[in-house]
Amino acid sequence: MNIVYLLDTNILSEPLKPVPDPGVIERLHRNDGMMAIPSIVWHELLFGVNRMPLGARERRLRAYLLDVVAPTFPVLAYDDHAAWIHATFRSRLEAAGTLQGFADGLIAAIALANNLILVTRNTQDFDTVPDLYLENWFEGAEPGTDLPQPRQ
Repeated sequence: MNIVYLLDTNILSEPLKPVPDPGVIERLHRNDGMMAIPSIVWHELLFGVNRMPLGARERRLRAYLLDVVAPTFPVLAYDDHAAWIHATFRSRLEAAGTLQGFADGLIAAIALANNLILVTRNTQDFDTVPDLYLENWFEGAEPGTDLPQPRQ
């Protein structure tokens, strides 16, 4: 299958919640083999578990990352093409007086460089990025997320 979706941290973390959102879980199953993660998200997840005190929770999260996430989701790098895209939209946003979180900009650039739909609960963090396709898989998300439109 072809990769269609790039998953943000909040999507990958959802299955570990005591009561995961059924919309996210259903979409993760339905889109099996069509999802990847950006290297920045992989870093965020690993950094988070590495900061945790040793114990049952840390072992459970580490096992999830190594036994589920790593073999299931390809990790896409922030490469020279993504850097070009990121520098371009970041400079334009800054010139317009709009600030973009740096890590969010890296994630968006990887999605754009690979022509992927970014899946996140925090769509507002990416609304300013031009031409970025976004989806929110959480139940109760705004309708129309199955037919993404580029953000202008």
